[in-house]
Amino acid sequence: MAIEPQVVEHFFGVYLLYCKNPRFKGRTYIGYTVDPRRRIKQHNAGKDFGGAWRTSNKGPWEMVLIVHGFPNSTSALRFEWAWQHPELSRRLRHVPKKKSREKRFDYCLLVLSEMLRVGPWSRLPLTLRWLDDDFGQRYATHVRPPMHMPVTFGKVASKNNGKRRIEPVDAALFDEAKDSIEEPQRLCNLCGKTVLEKESIVCVKTDCGLVAHLTCLAARFAEAGTILPVEGICPFCNTCVLWGDLIRKKIGCNMHLNDDDLNEPCDSDD
Repeated sequence: MAIEPQVVEHFFGVYLLYCKNPRFKGRTYIGYTVDPRRRIKQHNAGKDFGGAWRTSNKGPWEMVLIVHGFPNSTSALRFEWAWQHPELSRRLRHVPKKKSREKRFDYCLLVLSEMLRVGPWSRLPLTLRWLDDDFGQRYATHVRPPMHMPVTFGKVASKNNGKRRIEPVDAALFDEAKDSIEEPQRLCNLCGKTVLEKESIVCVKTDCGLVAHLTCLAARFAEAGTILPVEGICPFCNTCVLWGDLIRKKIGCNMHLNDDDLNEPCDSDD
């Protein structure tokens, strides 16, 4: 019985392909996607069907690994660029160059392991997912993410990433309806000021009454010199919680990173 893919909302992922064509076996490709199932089909169909020119006519390709949980496409694209070009990234100057006899796939895993342990990526609520069971069993120990980044196995599917068609409405009617709706007023438990739903964050424990500004709680959890926290003690229920779990609970979160903390080019071949 086939296992259904795990459905993930607001999906931004960076993947690793492995070529299984005997002529090109061992080649790899790193790319960005919001829909893994569609993307691998495009790669194997060729550049005329949306695939990348580097993978065209060299398949079949297998998507063996994907890193997801990025807050937005910019963050994921910059991660993709650095993974593709570790020798050019200022954050990966400590990573040794690929040895002549070193397999490309092994080197990709080495670079990934180092990336997950340096800022700003080390503070993101990322998930490392092995899509291919054989590769996962053989190479899972080759990548050592921080403790707050889970390593999972199995297929994944994205949800609600497509553009929704919006029917035209009369602007006057829309403004009238908008003005007639008042959002419930709540106060931040940390600063005491009014907090709107889109700006708020709550504890992962369902019986905890914490309501706070996202920025207020981030400032409380963050260590000196960091932008995003990793974990902290809930000021309401005194439970130790991971920042990534808080963000995962907040559906439709608009968390963005400081541009200076993600100062990498974001050009993509994909």
